[in-house]
Amino acid sequence: MNRRILALLLVFAMFAVLTTGCASGKQETDTNDTTQTEQTEAAEETAEPAEEASTALDTLVFTDSLGREVELPRDITRIAPSGAVATMILAAIAPECMVTVHATPSESQMVFLPASLASLPETGQMYGSKANLNLETLLAADPQVVIDLGDKKGDMTEDLNALQEQIGIPVIFIEADLAHMADAFRTLGGLLAGKADRGQELADLVDRTTTMAAESSAKITDGMRVRAMYTTGEDGLGTNAAGSMQAQVLDLVGVENAVVVEDVSSKGGSNVISLEQLYQFDPDVILFADGSIYDTVADDSAWSQLTAISSGRYYEIPGSPYSWLSGPPSMNMILGVWWLGNLIYPEIYDYDMAEMTQALYKTLWGYELSSDEVAALLANSTLKAAR
Repeated sequence: MNRRILALLLVFAMFAVLTTGCASGKQETDTNDTTQTEQTEAAEETAEPAEEASTALDTLVFTDSLGREVELPRDITRIAPSGAVATMILAAIAPECMVTVHATPSESQMVFLPASLASLPETGQMYGSKANLNLETLLAADPQVVIDLGDKKGDMTEDLNALQEQIGIPVIFIEADLAHMADAFRTLGGLLAGKADRGQELADLVDRTTTMAAESSAKITDGMRVRAMYTTGEDGLGTNAAGSMQAQVLDLVGVENAVVVEDVSSKGGSNVISLEQLYQFDPDVILFADGSIYDTVADDSAWSQLTAISSGRYYEIPGSPYSWLSGPPSMNMILGVWWLGNLIYPEIYDYDMAEMTQALYKTLWGYELSSDEVAALLANSTLKAAR
């Protein structure tokens, strides 16, 4: 009897040991599974910030001239201008990055401009009387960013935010009137891939130009001051009055704008005056836009009696590839500062304008002007034959 009980006890003990071992194995397995799950979850949690960090390295937050914070690609190689001014400035600093233009340059303009511009699609412009931005063409060109450049037009924030939301592409504004143009080139040089040196080169030219004008205009006494009219149009009466953006070069070089009106408009030639007002203003010098009535005024009785016409002090503003004074007011005004100062006050702005023109075209457009091309550009102004 005792032997049977002892045997049974041994069986129970062996069973208990076996049972405990299975339970222990199950517990270890559960522990291993839990550990593996925790490690996997930890790895996944670690992976998410790494991915976000990778994305962050590909972009940057840019604060534009309106104070808008816009996320941009860090490596920008495809850009679209918002209009004429942006096209001109971007074509000078990074034509190979442009995927659109506001309008295809004319054949005469293309002589001086980068050849790539001729084949780019046209998108029109966002602002101005000819505002006609073609969103379908813009989207098809697949830019990384749309860049608006020029002067501030009131509060543009709402317009740019709306366009950005509509097209799903970053849109930025960089102020680029004469006072801000050097900074604009430096900013673009920092944003566009591989363009820091080019941006600095153009900024240096702007700084040199505005400094030269400030120093030179300070030497002009009241007795030396010249009154000039800057005019456009088929009848020559579409003026750019004192205080307009289009006429800012006159102010910079120390020329008094003879046209003073109450309601000043900064649209090109939009301060229209009458012949009666023209006779009242009777400027010392008249500057005719390219394609205006320069060729006929000497034989026109309505104009020939004016002081500027009778004395032969009327000139045609060089207009290739763009007007040197405005039309629109952009980097072409750099040419205008050197040209107008030398034309009106040659004893103060003392340099050879033909040589300066060649140097400026090389820096701005990378174009080597021949002597004949310089002569053609300046034929009705700096190199105008005496009457």
